[in-house]
Amino acid sequence: MKSPASAPPAPKPSTGYDTAPPPALLEFMMQRWRPGPSALPRPLPHHGAFAARRKALSKLFPGETLVIPTGEEKVRSNDTVYRFRPGSDFYYLTGNLEPDCVLLLQPAVGGGHRDVLLVEPNPGRNDATFFTDRVKGELWVGPRLGVQQSLARYRVDEVRALGELKATCASLHGPATRPWRVVRGISRAVDAALPDQGARDAELAAALAEMRLYKDAQEVRELSAAIASTKRGFEDVIRSLRDAQTERTVEGVFNLRARVEGNDVGYGTIAASGAHACILHWMRNDGPLHKGDLLLLDAGVEGHSLYTADITRTLPISGKFSREQRQIYELVHAAQAAAFAAVRPGNDFLEPNRRAMKVLAEGLQALGILEDAAVALADEHQFYKRYSLHNVSHMLGLDVHDCAQARMEVYKYGTLKPGMVLTVEPGLYFQKDDLTVPAKYRGIGVRIEDDVLVTAKGMRNLSQDFPSEAPAVEAWMAKVWKSRR
Repeated sequence: MKSPASAPPAPKPSTGYDTAPPPALLEFMMQRWRPGPSALPRPLPHHGAFAARRKALSKLFPGETLVIPTGEEKVRSNDTVYRFRPGSDFYYLTGNLEPDCVLLLQPAVGGGHRDVLLVEPNPGRNDATFFTDRVKGELWVGPRLGVQQSLARYRVDEVRALGELKATCASLHGPATRPWRVVRGISRAVDAALPDQGARDAELAAALAEMRLYKDAQEVRELSAAIASTKRGFEDVIRSLRDAQTERTVEGVFNLRARVEGNDVGYGTIAASGAHACILHWMRNDGPLHKGDLLLLDAGVEGHSLYTADITRTLPISGKFSREQRQIYELVHAAQAAAFAAVRPGNDFLEPNRRAMKVLAEGLQALGILEDAAVALADEHQFYKRYSLHNVSHMLGLDVHDCAQARMEVYKYGTLKPGMVLTVEPGLYFQKDDLTVPAKYRGIGVRIEDDVLVTAKGMRNLSQDFPSEAPAVEAWMAKVWKSRR
């Protein structure tokens, strides 16, 4: 063993409770490690699809450098971080799940772009940081692929060490450089290194969002797999309802399925019982479960590919709807059926919403809640929104509210086209203190949500295996309880 004097200098502690390793320990830790594997990793499955997306983006911005970061880990508390989830645009173009990476599309001689990926190197056991760096060291957080391994895995044109990012960014905004654009709000390091260009950068974000509006066959398969896992998660919850006491159990049971079969939940699980179902994004999930109440469960498994389901079912905790609950449930179900009929190529995005709201308003009039459905539906009134605040659809994909940066004329005021995947989710929510609602309905909240693919002739319900009609929901719950393990 070498003398301690020849060991690398001891780093300073990174927290108040760290202990700096003595030189002898540094020297000891750097020796007698088996060499790492020499074989390079296999190419990423479907790497051709990611390359095709990069090529399509390249065509939209000839001669410009495009910078798409994945982002960094976010601090949860003090020196602990949230589990990392890649930036959706970066993942869409690379398939890479590691933090800190940056994709550059650099103009190539003769046209097009070269795909350059910047990644954190993995020095292995040849550098003391593998055990002294609690943020990126391999013994602290696990291995990274490294430069050559990433080149083999992701099949880009070039991979560079992340340490080159600062110099690369500095070279972009000099007086003699070509134009460039950045996906903003994802990486603090990139945002700090490249001045914000306002509309120019926003145009890149919009272009990526509009590319993502159309799902290819592999993306639809990934969404279908996430939906299938989500159904199993719902059945886990149904099993638990016999004994569960609080919404927290519902959340925990569903989230277990999401972590066992996927990457995580696609968004914060909404487990809203009783009047909590009237709060659209109830995520405290700390209320009690009562047998006579409904449970509005809005949840989705995010698969390992990061595509997420988004499903809502409103379940009678006892297994049977009361008369009043069934009335409201069947009205919402009829509204959803009307919206489904409007999901067709050529219709505008808001047509399913208009159809659903007409059914809800007319139903509310029949229940004596609205005086005149036509008056309530008028643009200058929209009185029905007191009981159904949200529209029935949003795009779905890598993000639960996918493609949010798309231009309004392409998305909200655009036309439905084959390949789009969207939710259809009408709801009615009667607050406990709403004196415009008969007392027997107050505190009832119902939402029914499915995920649908626009096809050449209409739509395909990707979540059609979820029972939906009231009798089918009751039968589903009885079947799950009967088969309870």
